[in-house]
Amino acid sequence: MIETGGLLSGKVVLITGASSGIGAAAASVFAREGAAVVLAARREERLAALTAELNGKGFDAAYVVTDLTRAQDVRRAVDFTLDRHGRLDGAFNNAGIGGDRTPLHQMEDDIYDSVIDTNVRGLWNCLRAEIAAMLSGGGGAIVNNSSVGGLVAIPAAAPYVASKHAVVGFTRAAADEYARQGIRVNSVAPGSTRSEITVDWYGRNPGLEEAIHEITPQGRTAAPEEIAEAAAWLLSDRASYVTGVVMPVDGGYVNH
Repeated sequence: MIETGGLLSGKVVLITGASSGIGAAAASVFAREGAAVVLAARREERLAALTAELNGKGFDAAYVVTDLTRAQDVRRAVDFTLDRHGRLDGAFNNAGIGGDRTPLHQMEDDIYDSVIDTNVRGLWNCLRAEIAAMLSGGGGAIVNNSSVGGLVAIPAAAPYVASKHAVVGFTRAAADEYARQGIRVNSVAPGSTRSEITVDWYGRNPGLEEAIHEITPQGRTAAPEEIAEAAAWLLSDRASYVTGVVMPVDGGYVNH
């Protein structure tokens, strides 16, 4: 059934990495589309400010401080959502870090560990808790935030590329496993997007943004809201027959 009004009218959606960038944009986009949103991230000051801003506009927003690398934190965030709303209809697993842009043979163990722990273990923790809640509630939709780095190589970013390929793998595995139980699992794969990761990478690598623009057919960096809009559609009932998809939102980068 296609809902009337906003794409996400009446839905309860949990958003990770919601304190900045694509996650913060998703909180605003999803709320505007009618969802009650629960924001999860580590930085409480930012979460509190964004939640207050959304509630001040008449939306339904709440937050829970969450370290995704800790399974108990993720379960607490899901339990908070269930206690507040009685169900979990959707989840946008957006949180992730980029690490250093360093040749693979020079990459330090601590960079590998932090990227894999956040981007892979964090997603693993989220999927387990979210799917359990959705099974109890009769189904739902999940969108995982990968990257074009989950589809093609990015030079001097091997742990990040490996982690985002893992996001694609988890997406396809979960979609296949839970489709008959009413849970859809998809992924967005952003290209160059204005976020803390890209601002950091571009700041430490002069000329990198311009080089990426050269090989991106649209020739620009995306706004975070453009990624959030794609995720909103995948979470909505209008994508009811879509599961296991990895959707590039990249200005044509991987098609080039």
